[in-house]
Amino acid sequence: MLGWSWWSSLVPSTYSVMEMGHTDLGGGSAAGHDHGTGHSGGQSVAALTGPQSGDPDVAVELTAARGTFELAGGDRIEGYTLNGSSPGPALEVHQGDLVQVTLINADVPDGVTLHWHGVDVPNAEDGVAGVTQDAVAPGESHVYRFVAEDAGTYWYHSHQVSHRQVRGGLFGTLVVLPAGGRDEQDVVAAVHTYQGHRTVNGRTGITTVETEPGRPVRVRLVNTDNGPLRAWVSGAAFRVVAVDGTDVHEPTAVRSEGVLVTAGGRLDLLLEEPARVSIRGGAALVLGPRGTDVPEEPEPPDVLDLLDYGTAVELGFDPDRADRDFRYEIGRRIGFLDGRPGFWWTVNGRLFPDVPMFHVAEGDVVRMTITNDSGDVHPMHLHGHHAVVLSRDGVPPPAVRGGSTRSTSPTGRATRSPSSRTTPASGWTTATTSTTPATGWWRTWLTPGSPNRSRSAASTTTRRSDPAPGQRLCRASSATAMEAATRKSRRGSGTCTS
Repeated sequence: MLGWSWWSSLVPSTYSVMEMGHTDLGGGSAAGHDHGTGHSGGQSVAALTGPQSGDPDVAVELTAARGTFELAGGDRIEGYTLNGSSPGPALEVHQGDLVQVTLINADVPDGVTLHWHGVDVPNAEDGVAGVTQDAVAPGESHVYRFVAEDAGTYWYHSHQVSHRQVRGGLFGTLVVLPAGGRDEQDVVAAVHTYQGHRTVNGRTGITTVETEPGRPVRVRLVNTDNGPLRAWVSGAAFRVVAVDGTDVHEPTAVRSEGVLVTAGGRLDLLLEEPARVSIRGGAALVLGPRGTDVPEEPEPPDVLDLLDYGTAVELGFDPDRADRDFRYEIGRRIGFLDGRPGFWWTVNGRLFPDVPMFHVAEGDVVRMTITNDSGDVHPMHLHGHHAVVLSRDGVPPPAVRGGSTRSTSPTGRATRSPSSRTTPASGWTTATTSTTPATGWWRTWLTPGSPNRSRSAASTTTRRSDPAPGQRLCRASSATAMEAATRKSRRGSGTCTS
């Protein structure tokens, strides 16, 4: 029995992501899928690209390299850079721009990719090594082209051996400004921890930003770490005007609560200067005219609950009439993964690669209940789609009535799946995703505890590179459940990772 368990856990050096795991239709029809024997009726991921012709409005070249670099505060870090620095260049584009980014791998031995975190790009532009593209090997390059359709705060990072590369510095921010502009001052605050040094935009301690009196300041708070982040404001009230790139409907002033930004999440805070935004861990951002000093107030004991913030708005679909209903139960158990014994992540009680492959049809409204009994915080991130949180531990937000919700969906555009709220250490959350109408098919890859994939699903073939023990690609929090409704677009597959 022990020998069989070891043998059955082995993952071939080359395999197809189209044939791994087991099919879960969520109570719906097969919708043209042919899982396990090919993908007849479907479309190659390689064909799901951005515009291949036309001059880009924004063209950027990013060179990834390995080595030692210096933080703004003087600390020396052994890690990775983009164009010689970490964070990489802060990209700013306008809504509707055609963006072209050329990624060059100078000498990163494991290969690199760029994932546009939170941006709904065509699947071939999504940057997931082994699923949507080949990892870019040393000396090679790859071009990403996509239209920045939605204004908001986003970031980009490597999605190859990300537990080392992102932690070591392969990331940067992306802001998509609205086409009409806003009368605000814009401050991006990317929070990252380098080898124990908590930083804002690569600077330890206090970062001072000189602002213009009388104009509101939008602080775009980006959590690039792999755990939840606590922050609070001193010296001024604030409003949370956007969550993960989606505007909040009629936000109100917050004065005595902090905010929680989940792993990979973003919050836009609108405030009047002078003010201080404090980050747990010792970093802070001070905003005001030259010479401003805002004393830090104690961290508030309470955190703003984003499920009960803002006012209700119609979603544009009825989550109670979902076409498919999935369960996603996160746990851990002792077993073998690729021949190695350990305490591994599980999905619905099964170890990678025998994980569920969720199949939906375009136009489906999909409910998913995510339960986390792993004992570990585990935020989930759904690539290429949006989700609305319908309930947490069985309790819906006050405004979820007849297809409406509170702050997360101001214009019928659902916020990203539970990035807006870390699932608690015990309990469950419900979210709904809704696929956008188009042609073709969609499937999601949900692969906690999976080995790194260094070749791509553009040809549906993946070549594995060995992960560090305990590596996991998809995180959520302990004992939770969430439901989501998503409409399928021609962008193709969705991937759930952190």
